[in-house]
Amino acid sequence: MTFVESIRIALRALAANKLRSILTMLGIIIGVGAVIALMSVGQGVQKLVTEELQSAGSNLLFVIPGRLSDAQPGDPRRRRPTRPLTNGDWRAINDPLQVTDVIVAVPEVDDGVNISLGKTTLRTTIVGTTPAYSFVRNYQVREGRFITEEDVAGEARVVALGSRIAEQLFEPEEYPIGQTIRIDGISFRVVGIMEEKGGGGFGSFDNFVYAPFTTVQRRLTPNRRSPRGEPTLNLILVKVSGEDKLDSVAAQIEELLRQRHEITYLDEDDFTVINQADILDIFGSITGVLTTFLGGIAAISLLVGGIGIMNIMLVSVTERTREIGLRKAVGAKRRDILLQFLVEAIILSLIGGLVGMVLGFVGAQALASLSEDLEAVVTLQAVLLATGFSALVGLFFGIYPALRAAQLHPIDALRYE
Repeated sequence: MTFVESIRIALRALAANKLRSILTMLGIIIGVGAVIALMSVGQGVQKLVTEELQSAGSNLLFVIPGRLSDAQPGDPRRRRPTRPLTNGDWRAINDPLQVTDVIVAVPEVDDGVNISLGKTTLRTTIVGTTPAYSFVRNYQVREGRFITEEDVAGEARVVALGSRIAEQLFEPEEYPIGQTIRIDGISFRVVGIMEEKGGGGFGSFDNFVYAPFTTVQRRLTPNRRSPRGEPTLNLILVKVSGEDKLDSVAAQIEELLRQRHEITYLDEDDFTVINQADILDIFGSITGVLTTFLGGIAAISLLVGGIGIMNIMLVSVTERTREIGLRKAVGAKRRDILLQFLVEAIILSLIGGLVGMVLGFVGAQALASLSEDLEAVVTLQAVLLATGFSALVGLFFGIYPALRAAQLHPIDALRYE
């Protein structure tokens, strides 16, 4: 008996019990659909996180005061009090004679403030920085201008507003440029409205306001001083000339700050240099594990579907015992009977897999539509994994019923009632 004839006989046998065949395939359909949908949404989350982190700027190093974690017990290095980052640290990093391959370093002073206009008061974050911030963060102005070097040098009371803050403070018909708002009771003039940007891994840019860092240090955070009386910074952003230079520049910054902070060989650093590429790798690993975990949970339903296939095939063997005996009596070999029932099981799995694939596409889009920024990424890997696994499930769970059918003795089969 040829393979094509086995397929024809299998389709005819499945068509004879349509409802039973459909219910048998249901487990495979749900399993394949769930695997594709969840893995596609997981890939979409990974893509969204990567894009948001990259939208905050490319080839960046983040220099922050203190350590991300305490030293482990038994660490031979001695702990030391955290020393803040200062304007002098920023200027040193920005000096090409001390750190090479740096395009620009940008200081950042953050503080929670109350912004008010008329009867409207908002609680938000003010970011004190320099004009290079918009270049480093790939963040452009929609109306007006950003802060300038003259604003920084003159400690001007000017601000550029994030798009969402501007929408909450001003009516749609109002023109905000040139108007005066109050930040913690101090008057500031609005000079610009930033474009809509969204999240950047450290909060939404649209919910921040931006001012010269010298103004923020003098007017809003005058008490934040180093032990030597120098104004302090929350963060230093360093834009590097190329991704391949990130590690070498980070090493130069670490060596420079250890010298400036008088850190000896046995002392641990009182600052941390974070590589943007490392952040992307960490988030990519986390979302990758979550995607695999979701796919594994969904694959459990494929196993349930496989058990259903084995159960129905065993019932089919029992129902068709006389047919098997008759076919053997007229010359069918054991391998022909084995092939016939294996083909039936695999066809059940493949048809269920194809229907599940369509269901997975629809489910992925439906899940992605729940979030405005999320886009389902249906990969060929997910499709091949789901459909291939469904075929293997059919083959694996179809082997035992097929073997039982092939091992029936023709005389016993013909006598079966």
